[in-house]
Amino acid sequence: MNRYQRALRLAAQIALLTALAATSAVLLLRPYLGDQDKMYRQGAVTEVVAQGPVTIADMRWKLESLEVYTQLVDKEKEKISLDQPAGSVVVVAKIALTPLAGGSKLGCSATLRDDRGNLWKGQYASDYELPTSCSDDDHPFVRDKTGTLAQVYVVPESAVPHLTGVQVENLAEYQRVLLTR
Repeated sequence: MNRYQRALRLAAQIALLTALAATSAVLLLRPYLGDQDKMYRQGAVTEVVAQGPVTIADMRWKLESLEVYTQLVDKEKEKISLDQPAGSVVVVAKIALTPLAGGSKLGCSATLRDDRGNLWKGQYASDYELPTSCSDDDHPFVRDKTGTLAQVYVVPESAVPHLTGVQVENLAEYQRVLLTR
């Protein structure tokens, strides 16, 4: 082999090693790069905020409190009917909610989340003192005016020490924010 062939062989080996290193880097980092839709569908939280406020989809959210009850009662101290199995408790997340001007629709829901990845959807409590839905006719929300929303969740009692906060999301922008207490 002459010097020219050795140089050509060395250049080919370096090019091959560089290509292999680049390919392995892309394969290793692919879950973390790009594909926002896939990451969103897998439940990835894009931002963690201590209580807030945070603006998502023309709504400003601020977590005021997370309170745990054995049951909910109305103004007359009568039990509010919820889908509550034995061994569960009721968690009420009080949220300061401001619908912003220019928003296309008024919709709001937050999901309760714990540190083990469990999620709970809110339940409607019709006779609760605060609105539990943005479409509550007795307590309407007005644009550019802050109101208090109570999201009601039924969770196993064993999950209470693991609760981290409420999660709000916007699919259009692949945005999922966890408001912690």
